Amino acid sequence: MFLLSPARSDGERAEMLLSPRAKFPLACRLREPTGAPLGEVMSFLSGLYFRGKLTYAETFARPPADTAGVHVITSDRGLQPPTLPLTADDLRRGAQVDIDAANRRYREPLEASAKALAARLRPTDDVVLLGSIASKKYVDVLIAIFGARLLFPLDFVGRGDMSRGGLLLRCVRGDTELTYGPVLGAVRSGPRPPKLEPLRPPPRAGLLPERT
Repeated sequence: MFLLSPARSDGERAEMLLSPRAKFPLACRLREPTGAPLGEVMSFLSGLYFRGKLTYAETFARPPADTAGVHVITSDRGLQPPTLPLTADDLRRGAQVDIDAANRRYREPLEASAKALAARLRPTDDVVLLGSIASKKYVDVLIAIFGARLLFPLDFVGRGDMSRGGLLLRCVRGDTELTYGPVLGAVRSGPRPPKLEPLRPPPRAGLLPERT
């Protein structure tokens, strides 16, 4: 199963999304009582990084029966599936809660939902964190509950958010899952790896690649 680190909900893109003058489809759906899916909202707020995390997690998750394979860390509701409906009021309330392990409004729902998830794990199940392990905002809380079961992609070390997002999308396109290691005891920072090659669009069906 995958845990996705949260996107900021108080920045410029959030203001754009919550503007009453915004006419694009996602903003309009967010103002409706039924809201819009959490994963779609977070992808808009974060861009490439969250979109890469969500696409990768949905591709490679192998959860137990009747258990979601992808969970998003939220500021005030703990772990939630990316299908959770979110309204404009929900987003505004979440933006008022600091994502800080010392903040009970954030930490307690995260602890409760993580413990509930841990109770449903099979002996062979692992939980993969798609986020920065250098951050104590959620890592220390999750380690206390999942222990050595909490893993992370080794290739994340030293990469920035955009590089991680691009890496994850390349893995989905190539149907290649990354190698994971335990967060517990890991080196949480390292040298920056070489830049990724530009992500080229896949060839259109029926067309042969150009010869070089």
